[in-house]
Amino acid sequence: MADPASYRPKEIPELPGVYRFYNEKDKVIYVGKAKNLKNRLTTYFGSNLARKTHRMVNEAVSVDWTIVGTELEALALEFSWIKQYQPTYNVQFKDDKSYPYLAISIQDEFPRIFITRKEKRAGLKYFGPYTNAWALRNTYEVLLKVFPVRSCSEGNFQRAKRSKRQCLLGDIGKCAAPCVGWVTPDQHREIAVKLDAFMEAGMEDILPKLRAEMDSASDREEYERAGRIRDQIESFEKAQRSTQGNLSDDLDGDFISIHEEGLHAAGSIFMVRRGSIKGSRSWIVDQERALEGDDQVASLFFSIYNGAAPGDIPNEIFLNREPVDQMALQAWLTQIRGARVSIKIPQRGEKVELLQTVDRNAHYALIQFLSKRATDAAVSGKALLEIEEELGLKRTPLRIECFDISNISGTSVVASMVVFEDGLAKKSEYRRFIIDTMEANDDTRAMHQVITRRMKRLLNDRAVDERDVAAIGGKLSKFSYPPQLIVVDGGSPQVAAAKRALDELGITDIALCGLAKRLEEVWRPGESDPLILPRTSEGMYLLQRIRDEAHRFAITFHRSRRSKVMLESVLDEIPQMGQARRAALLERFGSVAALRKATLTDLAMTPGIGEKIAEIIFTHLQREPSVGAVDMQTGEIL
Repeated sequence: MADPASYRPKEIPELPGVYRFYNEKDKVIYVGKAKNLKNRLTTYFGSNLARKTHRMVNEAVSVDWTIVGTELEALALEFSWIKQYQPTYNVQFKDDKSYPYLAISIQDEFPRIFITRKEKRAGLKYFGPYTNAWALRNTYEVLLKVFPVRSCSEGNFQRAKRSKRQCLLGDIGKCAAPCVGWVTPDQHREIAVKLDAFMEAGMEDILPKLRAEMDSASDREEYERAGRIRDQIESFEKAQRSTQGNLSDDLDGDFISIHEEGLHAAGSIFMVRRGSIKGSRSWIVDQERALEGDDQVASLFFSIYNGAAPGDIPNEIFLNREPVDQMALQAWLTQIRGARVSIKIPQRGEKVELLQTVDRNAHYALIQFLSKRATDAAVSGKALLEIEEELGLKRTPLRIECFDISNISGTSVVASMVVFEDGLAKKSEYRRFIIDTMEANDDTRAMHQVITRRMKRLLNDRAVDERDVAAIGGKLSKFSYPPQLIVVDGGSPQVAAAKRALDELGITDIALCGLAKRLEEVWRPGESDPLILPRTSEGMYLLQRIRDEAHRFAITFHRSRRSKVMLESVLDEIPQMGQARRAALLERFGSVAALRKATLTDLAMTPGIGEKIAEIIFTHLQREPSVGAVDMQTGEIL
């Protein structure tokens, strides 16, 4: 860690600006803003710093700053740099899920309506987000009945234009079918504009018109049409009830609440338009490394409104707490919207009650996040602690390596090594070994060989100075990280073989055990009786998972290895089969079964195999019986 005094800047200007702290890898770890850079930066180099601030300034090795003209410019630049650098110590809210939006491509020649969960794109107009997918789907179906804008993809639209045949949506009245000329482009755009205006204004304006049209159709005895309009009204009212509570019709704005518990916080928003909740959303933040005193409201506003369209920002935003930079946030939002935006903290009435509901949503989102995280961490931690206690280990086995041997009658012997860190599989560090059967033709000797090979790599890497490797831009191999516990698949003989390998190399700081399949007993070196862990033990369950994963990995490798050996054996018997041709056939077909199924043409197309050699191979394979084939009449194994 660096001494903050070693990089403490001098001659800091007393002007507004934005500053960045860098670590030794030249990565930005914190971004902040200040009305007076000198006053603000000086506080980081004093005594009695808060814990996380102290950790940040000691991790940093340098700091720089950029002077700006106003506090608004400082806020905008801070947001820009946080988005660009993703600093470790800045508060950053993360969306807890994706929400569906209703989108209209209003700028297209033939506007299209569709539902999407993807990031917002230019040229599209979005409505939402919607928390209830069923409510959105219901609204979507009703809108297509009343405003038959095209909803098909561009490919389907062009296909219909070429074939001059409309799709099913046109036949059932959910599309005006501009693809086949039922309406002109101008008429179709007019429908899309009406749909856009309806979504902006809400259902209050259209329902009276629909009721008047229904009554008129009924008076003219057009009962089928009146019935369709009645169904549309009911669908609209149902969709309206799904997003509307007991709120005043004139209530309008975004209601935002932040709920904190310990080192975590959640923020939620309700988007209310004309007394109707048009959508809600939640974000989660882990404050474990965020600096004390950082403005969470500003960070949440950045998550919500950065990149938002002007029409998505209301003229009033209601909060459950006062932000540190309220004036700067209002100016920033006003600049995006192009009209004045006010941030208010209501004190009484239905706005406070609604904010309490938003806070309950934030609290629930936080509970879900913490319970999911706590379950994973707690279970893994409990299992590791149980293993440490039951096996009498000197330290918690945060890294466990498990070895398994796979073979059939001493042929194609292979071994697998799987790695679990903090109770979770780390597949990037799995390894496979081909066992030298001249030295090891049974499980115990194979286990001795693979443990010896793995530990020799560990000892070789330990002899390398990590600083020398880093100086040339490299890094140590993954074999250089020692396990706290080695688990072998097997009982006392396999454990004894592994222990002998460790003793021969002088390794005494790595614990060892074996897990036998028959009774799931745990064997420790030098003990005549196994250890029986409770069946309900989390430690036993973790050991079983690790052992089973090693077995799966070994079996997979053994099968592929055995297929290649069998193929090589078959190819050895074929005349005029040189090394290059054998390699080409091995690479292309990979197994005896695939080679036997190949046609004469397939064989001839293999690089280095012409028609003449292909015919020799094909004839030889036809003469040889399939390995393991059975005569179904006599039961004889061929």
